[in-house]
Amino acid sequence: MSKLKLGIPKGSLENATIELFAHAGWHINVHSRNYFPDIDDDDIDCSICRAQEMARYVENGTIDAGITGLDWIMENESDVVTVTELIYSKVSKRPARWVLAVPADSPYRSPKDLHGKKIATELVNFTRRYFKNLGVDVQVEFSWGATEAKVVSGLCDAIVEVTETGSTIKAHGLLIIEDLMQSTPRLICNKNAWDDPWKRKKVEQIAMLLKGALRAHRLVGLKMNVLVNNVEAVVGALPSLNAPTVSSLYDKNWCAVETVIEGSAVRDLIPKLIENGAQGIVEYALNKVI
Repeated sequence: MSKLKLGIPKGSLENATIELFAHAGWHINVHSRNYFPDIDDDDIDCSICRAQEMARYVENGTIDAGITGLDWIMENESDVVTVTELIYSKVSKRPARWVLAVPADSPYRSPKDLHGKKIATELVNFTRRYFKNLGVDVQVEFSWGATEAKVVSGLCDAIVEVTETGSTIKAHGLLIIEDLMQSTPRLICNKNAWDDPWKRKKVEQIAMLLKGALRAHRLVGLKMNVLVNNVEAVVGALPSLNAPTVSSLYDKNWCAVETVIEGSAVRDLIPKLIENGAQGIVEYALNKVI
Protein backbone atom coordinates (compact mmCIF):
# COMPACT_ATOMS: atom_id res chain seq x y z
CA MET A 1 0.00 0.00 0.00
CA SER A 2 1.27 3.45 -0.92
CA LYS A 3 2.12 5.80 1.95
CA LEU A 4 2.92 9.47 2.16
CA LYS A 5 6.31 10.19 3.73
CA LEU A 6 5.78 13.30 5.85
CA GLY A 7 8.56 15.40 7.40
CA ILE A 8 8.00 17.10 10.77
CA PRO A 9 10.48 19.96 11.47
CA LYS A 10 12.78 19.46 14.43
CA GLY A 11 13.54 22.47 16.60
CA SER A 12 11.51 25.59 17.27
CA LEU A 13 8.60 24.53 15.05
CA GLU A 14 8.38 20.92 16.27
CA ASN A 15 5.99 21.26 19.21
CA ALA A 16 3.81 23.83 17.44
CA THR A 17 3.61 21.61 14.35
CA ILE A 18 2.56 18.57 16.38
CA GLU A 19 -0.04 20.68 18.21
CA LEU A 20 -1.32 22.06 14.91
CA PHE A 21 -1.68 18.56 13.46
CA ALA A 22 -3.62 17.54 16.58
CA HIS A 23 -6.08 20.39 16.01
CA ALA A 24 -6.32 19.35 12.37
CA GLY A 25 -7.17 15.76 13.36
CA TRP A 26 -3.83 13.88 13.33
CA HIS A 27 -2.16 12.82 16.58
CA ILE A 28 1.62 12.48 16.34
CA ASN A 29 3.59 10.75 19.09
CA VAL A 30 7.32 11.52 19.08
CA HIS A 31 9.71 8.99 20.62
CA SER A 32 12.69 10.43 22.46
CA ARG A 33 15.17 7.92 21.02
CA ASN A 34 14.30 7.84 17.33
CA TYR A 35 13.30 10.12 14.50
CA PHE A 36 10.19 8.27 13.32
CA PRO A 37 7.08 9.41 15.23
CA ASP A 38 3.86 7.44 15.29
CA ILE A 39 0.80 9.00 13.63
CA ASP A 40 -2.76 7.77 13.80
CA ASP A 41 -3.12 7.56 10.01
CA ASP A 42 -2.19 4.35 8.21
CA ASP A 43 -1.60 6.34 5.01
CA ILE A 44 1.27 8.42 6.49
CA ASP A 45 4.81 7.62 7.66
CA CYS A 46 6.39 10.44 9.70
CA SER A 47 10.03 11.37 10.19
CA ILE A 48 11.69 14.19 12.13
CA CYS A 49 14.07 16.37 10.13
CA ARG A 50 15.82 19.68 10.80
CA ALA A 51 14.01 22.57 9.12
CA GLN A 52 17.33 23.58 7.54
CA GLU A 53 17.49 20.25 5.68
CA MET A 54 13.82 19.63 4.98
CA ALA A 55 13.67 21.21 1.54
CA ARG A 56 16.68 19.21 0.35
CA TYR A 57 15.16 15.91 1.46
CA VAL A 58 11.80 16.80 -0.07
CA GLU A 59 13.47 17.76 -3.34
CA ASN A 60 15.38 14.47 -3.65
CA GLY A 61 12.36 12.37 -2.69
CA THR A 62 13.59 11.04 0.63
CA ILE A 63 10.48 12.75 2.03
CA ASP A 64 7.33 13.34 -0.02
CA ALA A 65 6.16 16.43 1.86
CA GLY A 66 7.20 18.44 4.89
CA ILE A 67 7.09 21.76 6.70
CA THR A 68 9.96 24.22 6.67
CA GLY A 69 10.56 27.95 6.44
CA LEU A 70 10.75 29.97 3.25
CA ASP A 71 14.27 30.94 4.33
CA TRP A 72 15.54 27.35 4.07
CA ILE A 73 13.77 26.76 0.77
CA MET A 74 15.59 29.80 -0.63
CA GLU A 75 18.88 28.88 1.05
CA ASN A 76 18.88 25.48 -0.65
CA GLU A 77 17.36 26.80 -3.92
CA SER A 78 15.08 23.78 -3.69
CA ASP A 79 12.96 22.77 -6.67
CA VAL A 80 9.82 21.81 -4.76
CA VAL A 81 6.09 22.53 -4.86
CA THR A 82 5.03 25.06 -2.24
CA VAL A 83 1.54 23.86 -1.32
CA THR A 84 0.58 26.53 1.19
CA GLU A 85 1.90 29.10 3.66
CA LEU A 86 1.25 28.34 7.33
CA ILE A 87 1.27 31.28 9.74
CA TYR A 88 1.98 29.76 13.15
CA SER A 89 0.19 32.27 15.34
CA LYS A 90 1.05 30.36 18.53
CA VAL A 91 4.77 30.40 17.70
CA SER A 92 5.05 33.96 16.56
CA LYS A 93 2.84 36.91 15.69
CA ARG A 94 5.41 38.09 13.17
CA PRO A 95 7.29 36.50 10.27
CA ALA A 96 10.93 35.71 10.95
CA ARG A 97 13.14 38.52 9.64
CA TRP A 98 16.62 37.92 8.24
CA VAL A 99 18.54 41.14 8.70
CA LEU A 100 21.98 42.56 8.02
CA ALA A 101 23.50 43.95 11.22
CA VAL A 102 26.75 45.70 12.07
CA PRO A 103 28.30 47.16 15.25
CA ALA A 104 26.39 50.32 16.09
CA ASP A 105 29.64 52.29 16.29
CA SER A 106 30.93 51.06 12.92
CA PRO A 107 31.00 53.27 9.78
CA TYR A 108 28.82 50.80 7.82
CA ARG A 109 25.32 52.05 7.08
CA SER A 110 24.37 50.20 3.89
CA PRO A 111 25.16 46.81 2.29
CA LYS A 112 27.45 48.50 -0.23
CA ASP A 113 29.64 49.81 2.62
CA LEU A 114 30.65 46.17 3.32
CA HIS A 115 32.67 45.69 0.12
CA GLY A 116 35.64 43.46 0.93
CA LYS A 117 34.36 42.68 4.42
CA LYS A 118 33.56 39.42 6.22
CA ILE A 119 29.99 38.40 7.03
CA ALA A 120 28.96 35.54 9.33
CA THR A 121 25.62 33.78 8.92
CA GLU A 122 23.83 30.47 8.92
CA LEU A 123 22.15 31.51 5.65
CA VAL A 124 25.31 31.32 3.55
CA ASN A 125 24.03 30.69 0.03
CA PHE A 126 21.24 33.24 0.26
CA THR A 127 23.64 35.88 1.60
CA ARG A 128 26.18 35.23 -1.16
CA ARG A 129 23.47 35.59 -3.81
CA TYR A 130 22.15 38.75 -2.18
CA PHE A 131 25.52 40.54 -2.26
CA LYS A 132 26.36 39.17 -5.72
CA ASN A 133 23.15 40.71 -7.07
CA LEU A 134 24.21 44.03 -5.52
CA GLY A 135 27.65 43.74 -7.12
CA VAL A 136 29.30 43.86 -3.69
CA ASP A 137 32.26 41.53 -3.10
CA VAL A 138 32.14 40.10 0.43
CA GLN A 139 33.44 37.01 2.23
CA VAL A 140 30.59 34.96 3.69
CA GLU A 141 31.37 32.44 6.43
CA PHE A 142 29.08 29.87 8.01
CA SER A 143 28.08 30.46 11.61
CA TRP A 144 26.30 27.86 13.73
CA GLY A 145 24.72 29.85 16.54
CA ALA A 146 25.92 32.74 18.72
CA THR A 147 26.32 34.78 15.54
CA GLU A 148 25.91 38.14 17.29
CA ALA A 149 28.94 37.36 19.47
CA LYS A 150 31.14 36.89 16.42
CA VAL A 151 30.74 40.44 15.23
CA VAL A 152 31.01 41.83 18.77
CA SER A 153 34.30 39.98 19.29
CA GLY A 154 35.69 41.11 15.92
CA LEU A 155 35.58 37.74 14.17
CA CYS A 156 33.56 39.33 11.36
CA ASP A 157 32.45 42.76 10.21
CA ALA A 158 28.72 42.08 9.93
CA ILE A 159 26.16 39.34 10.35
CA VAL A 160 23.02 38.14 8.60
CA GLU A 161 20.80 36.83 11.37
CA VAL A 162 17.19 35.89 12.01
CA THR A 163 15.11 38.00 14.39
CA GLU A 164 11.53 39.03 15.09
CA THR A 165 11.68 42.33 16.93
CA GLY A 166 15.42 43.05 16.66
CA SER A 167 15.68 43.40 20.46
CA THR A 168 18.36 40.70 20.86
CA ILE A 169 20.48 42.23 18.13
CA LYS A 170 20.16 45.67 19.70
CA ALA A 171 21.05 44.24 23.12
CA HIS A 172 24.41 43.09 21.66
CA GLY A 173 25.23 46.65 20.58
CA LEU A 174 24.41 46.00 16.94
CA LEU A 175 22.51 48.04 14.39
CA ILE A 176 20.24 46.59 11.70
CA ILE A 177 21.08 48.34 8.43
CA GLU A 178 18.97 46.24 6.05
CA ASP A 179 16.05 43.79 6.07
CA LEU A 180 16.89 41.02 3.60
CA MET A 181 13.93 38.65 3.81
CA GLN A 182 10.81 37.69 5.74
CA SER A 183 10.15 33.99 6.27
CA THR A 184 7.09 31.99 7.31
CA PRO A 185 6.58 28.20 7.45
CA ARG A 186 5.47 26.44 4.27
CA LEU A 187 4.07 23.00 3.49
CA ILE A 188 6.16 21.77 0.56
CA CYS A 189 5.95 18.68 -1.63
CA ASN A 190 8.28 16.69 -3.88
CA LYS A 191 7.40 17.24 -7.55
CA ASN A 192 7.08 13.54 -8.35
CA ALA A 193 4.85 13.03 -5.30
CA TRP A 194 2.75 16.01 -6.41
CA ASP A 195 2.27 14.36 -9.80
CA ASP A 196 1.04 11.18 -8.11
CA PRO A 197 -2.79 11.60 -7.86
CA TRP A 198 -3.10 9.71 -4.55
CA LYS A 199 -0.22 11.53 -2.83
CA ARG A 200 -1.34 14.90 -4.14
CA LYS A 201 -4.86 14.34 -2.80
CA LYS A 202 -3.42 13.39 0.60
CA VAL A 203 -1.17 16.47 0.72
CA GLU A 204 -4.07 18.70 -0.29
CA GLN A 205 -6.17 17.15 2.50
CA ILE A 206 -3.41 17.93 5.01
CA ALA A 207 -3.05 21.50 3.70
CA MET A 208 -6.79 22.17 3.91
CA LEU A 209 -7.12 20.91 7.49
CA LEU A 210 -3.94 22.60 8.73
CA LYS A 211 -5.13 25.92 7.33
CA GLY A 212 -8.53 25.33 8.91
CA ALA A 213 -6.88 24.65 12.28
CA LEU A 214 -4.73 27.77 12.02
CA ARG A 215 -7.73 29.90 11.15
CA ALA A 216 -9.60 28.51 14.17
CA HIS A 217 -6.83 29.71 16.54
CA ARG A 218 -8.09 33.29 16.31
CA LEU A 219 -11.83 32.52 16.19
CA VAL A 220 -14.42 31.37 18.72
CA GLY A 221 -18.02 30.24 18.56
CA LEU A 222 -20.77 32.10 20.37
CA LYS A 223 -24.29 30.86 21.03
CA MET A 224 -27.06 32.45 23.01
CA ASN A 225 -30.80 32.54 23.60
CA VAL A 226 -32.78 35.58 22.46
CA LEU A 227 -36.43 36.58 22.65
CA VAL A 228 -37.95 36.70 19.17
CA ASN A 229 -38.62 40.42 19.54
CA ASN A 230 -34.91 41.06 20.24
CA VAL A 231 -33.42 38.90 17.47
CA GLU A 232 -32.97 41.74 14.99
CA ALA A 233 -31.10 43.90 17.50
CA VAL A 234 -28.83 41.02 18.62
CA VAL A 235 -28.05 39.90 15.08
CA GLY A 236 -27.28 43.49 14.13
CA ALA A 237 -24.65 43.64 16.88
CA LEU A 238 -22.89 40.46 15.75
CA PRO A 239 -19.85 40.51 13.47
CA SER A 240 -19.56 37.10 11.81
CA LEU A 241 -18.00 35.11 8.99
CA ASN A 242 -21.44 34.84 7.41
CA ALA A 243 -24.96 35.58 8.62
CA PRO A 244 -25.52 34.14 12.12
CA THR A 245 -27.59 30.97 12.46
CA VAL A 246 -30.98 31.62 14.02
CA SER A 247 -33.20 28.68 15.00
CA SER A 248 -36.48 28.31 16.90
CA LEU A 249 -36.59 26.82 20.39
CA TYR A 250 -39.31 24.69 21.98
CA ASP A 251 -40.72 27.87 23.48
CA LYS A 252 -41.69 29.75 20.30
CA ASN A 253 -41.05 33.08 22.02
CA TRP A 254 -37.30 32.32 22.03
CA CYS A 255 -34.66 31.69 19.39
CA ALA A 256 -31.14 30.29 19.52
CA VAL A 257 -28.50 32.43 17.81
CA GLU A 258 -25.06 31.04 16.92
CA THR A 259 -22.10 32.57 15.13
CA VAL A 260 -18.28 32.51 14.73
CA ILE A 261 -16.27 35.65 15.49
CA GLU A 262 -12.76 36.90 16.23
CA GLY A 263 -11.80 35.89 19.78
CA SER A 264 -10.44 39.37 20.47
CA ALA A 265 -13.90 40.88 19.92
CA VAL A 266 -15.67 38.87 22.62
CA ARG A 267 -14.84 41.03 25.64
CA ASP A 268 -16.44 44.12 24.07
CA LEU A 269 -19.24 42.26 22.32
CA ILE A 270 -20.83 40.35 25.23
CA PRO A 271 -21.96 43.47 27.15
CA LYS A 272 -23.59 44.79 23.94
CA LEU A 273 -25.37 41.48 23.36
CA ILE A 274 -26.74 41.51 26.90
CA GLU A 275 -27.93 45.11 26.45
CA ASN A 276 -29.80 43.96 23.34
CA GLY A 277 -31.52 41.07 25.11
CA ALA A 278 -29.24 38.05 24.69
CA GLN A 279 -29.19 35.51 27.53
CA GLY A 280 -27.33 32.28 28.32
CA ILE A 281 -24.31 33.30 26.22
CA VAL A 282 -21.81 30.50 25.72
CA GLU A 283 -18.35 30.94 24.20
CA TYR A 284 -16.57 27.81 22.90
CA ALA A 285 -13.24 27.01 21.28
CA LEU A 286 -12.91 25.80 17.69
CA ASN A 287 -10.53 23.20 16.27
CA LYS A 288 -11.02 23.97 12.59
CA VAL A 289 -12.75 26.56 10.43
CA ILE A 290 -12.81 25.49 6.78
